[in-house]
Amino acid sequence: MNARPDWWKDFFSGLVVDFWREALPPRVTKSEAAFLKKHLVLSPGARLLDVPCGHGRLAIELAAEGFHVTGVDLSCELLEAGREEASRRGVSDRISWRLADMRDPAPAASFDGAFCMGGSFGYLGDDGDAEFLRAVAAALSPGARFVLDGSKAAESLFAAFRERHDITAGGIRFEAENRYDARRGVYENRYRLTHLADGRVEEKLAAHRIYTVSHLCGMLEASGHEVLDLFGSVESAPVRLGSPVFIVAGRPRKA
Repeated sequence: MNARPDWWKDFFSGLVVDFWREALPPRVTKSEAAFLKKHLVLSPGARLLDVPCGHGRLAIELAAEGFHVTGVDLSCELLEAGREEASRRGVSDRISWRLADMRDPAPAASFDGAFCMGGSFGYLGDDGDAEFLRAVAAALSPGARFVLDGSKAAESLFAAFRERHDITAGGIRFEAENRYDARRGVYENRYRLTHLADGRVEEKLAAHRIYTVSHLCGMLEASGHEVLDLFGSVESAPVRLGSPVFIVAGRPRKA
């Protein structure tokens, strides 16, 4: 499939944006927001970092509960979608949107909690992913926590691996062709998105580095984090082989 190493720079545009705005029902966002509130151990009015934030579904949900959120993303179209929804929800004054690479999230030691959700980890290769983890550690205030969704961990991905699947949401059919390159440890994807009303079609390539849970925890520790808890669902179930998701909660190690 041979996606470019920097495929993520222009992937999140066009029909991808329209699809992801509709793909997940509100109950999923509410469940994830509740998980974040619990495991980030948040005080009222806490300052949060959402990186990458996509179209801001979690940033907006948490802002609606009184938190102050900075959403960082490299997609102008996703950020604009977030601004529109934040305005509609009446929470624009509690969200700052920042157009930036996820490895350059924010000033140091400025947040009471941070999270990376939505399967958005593993885009940057080993060195880039480690750089991101170091940047998050530097952005957190002393004692603040970080929640990382590593749902493409090997223990989760391979148990449910399918070579092809499709989903329809918001009038857009999203078809995926998948393969795993074992030599590189990379999950490769060819996506075809079809707008069912007007017939528009877009095809895109992507590639994600796949880590085991142990490898990912080691990366966190090497990047300055202390691993606190591992979860296999947003209901805080323990991690098991084949858990549908893998989420790790941690915090920067004390100096």
